Amino acid sequence: MAELLTQDEIDRALSTELPRWTQEGDAIRRSVKAPTFMDGIRLVQQVAEVAEDLNHHPDIDIRWTTVTFTLSTHAVGGLTSRDLRLATDIDKLVH
Repeated sequence: MAELLTQDEIDRALSTELPRWTQEGDAIRRSVKAPTFMDGIRLVQQVAEVAEDLNHHPDIDIRWTTVTFTLSTHAVGGLTSRDLRLATDIDKLVH
């Protein structure tokens, strides 16, 4: 199981590698506005495929054209390198 990141590691990642993500407690979150509802659904499908390959699944909230991804490693109660990896992969999918 992955180890919890320190707050310094989280801050560094959010300021350099993942500037579109914000920390909210023991999770990081990013909202994406899709051009259309169906584009948002397609993005969720793409993220689901990546998440399944990584065996690390985000919480996903869909509100019309806004899709919000929330990442945390629930098994250890906070953020790990697995969350940063999935956030990076999500960023690659967002156009």
